[in-house]
Amino acid sequence: MPAPCYFEIHADDCVRAQKFYGGVFGWSFVPFPSDVEYYRINTHEPGAMEGGLLKRPVPWQPTQAVNAFVVTLFVPSVDDMIEKAIAAGAMVAMAKFAVKGMGWTAYLIDTEKNVFGLFQKDAEAA
Repeated sequence: MPAPCYFEIHADDCVRAQKFYGGVFGWSFVPFPSDVEYYRINTHEPGAMEGGLLKRPVPWQPTQAVNAFVVTLFVPSVDDMIEKAIAAGAMVAMAKFAVKGMGWTAYLIDTEKNVFGLFQKDAEAA
C-alpha cells in the first residue's frame, strides 16, 4: 500500500519559515541544489519522515486553499507547543481537543499561511 514518505512546506519567505520551524521544533535546513529555492529539512528525529522547504511556486490568493495536505507532528505537550508556536507567529486554526482514548490534537497556521497539526499521545484523553 502507498504510504506517505516525504513532506514539503511551501513558503512565501523561506527565511521566515526556517526561523518559525527552527524556533518552534528545533529543525534545521540545508540548501539543496534546484531550479527553485529549496531546502532539505532535518527534524533530528531518527527514522522520521524526510521533508523539504521551498519557495511557494505561485503567489497565494485569498480565495484559494494553501494546503493540499496537513502534516501532524507528534509532540510531548500540545499546550506547550501551541504556546511556543503562537509566540513565534502562528495562529490557532482549531483549538486543542480530545481524540478519545488516543490523545490531544490541535491545528495551527504557520507564518506562511499553511495549516499543520499537533498530536500528543494520552490514552486518558476524553
